[in-house]
Amino acid sequence: MSTSQQRIAFITGANRGIGFETAKHLGEQGIKIILGARDNTKGAEAVAELKAKGVDAEYLHYDAALSNSPQAVAEALQSRFGKLDILINNAGILKETLIGQNNTVTVDQDTLKETFEANFFAVVALTQALLPLLQKAPAARIVNLSSILGSQTLHSTPDSPIDVAKGLAYNASKTALNMFTIHLAHALKDSHIKVNSAHPGWVKTDLGGPDAPMEISDSWKTSVRLATLDDNGPTGGYFHEDQALPW
Repeated sequence: MSTSQQRIAFITGANRGIGFETAKHLGEQGIKIILGARDNTKGAEAVAELKAKGVDAEYLHYDAALSNSPQAVAEALQSRFGKLDILINNAGILKETLIGQNNTVTVDQDTLKETFEANFFAVVALTQALLPLLQKAPAARIVNLSSILGSQTLHSTPDSPIDVAKGLAYNASKTALNMFTIHLAHALKDSHIKVNSAHPGWVKTDLGGPDAPMEISDSWKTSVRLATLDDNGPTGGYFHEDQALPW
């Protein structure tokens, strides 16, 4: 299959956890994976592991903390492929203890700013930089890795299952990301690009912790579904697997 025919996916934070599982399962569908990560050694190791599984994968340095990283990624993808079919904004950080606390009156400004820089501002910057390449693909898809903890509806519902998790910086950054999804989908509503927010589940990653109920091996399903939607699929939505979540 020629590069012009093969679908190209760029996934941030894909050297481990949910991003790696997503890369593996998209790659099994014949999609070429461009694995974005900030650590060159770990990125190269992840690519080698994917290739050993038969996945067509390459590494591309991406660091959400560097302001020039989005443009560097855009230039590399333009030079190499001239288009982008799938963007999965998977990378994110958590700097708080979420379960069993409400830190709203104590959270410090550094935690708020660092969390928003990684989970919101960097996502907007990268997506804007890559939009020209996504517009060149016949049916592009953007997946923003959010969280059920970004749901204002569920947080404000008495006895909600997420009521015990009131980490302000992380939760608010995911709420902001959901708003970006809604606004971007509206801006692109007359195009061939679909944009959706994904809640992968509470997963046993470094971020999710050991008490999470979902294994990493099951964490790819929502992202892969939204990345491979057909022309009749939704845009501007918020999903866990095939279930719509309340904003």
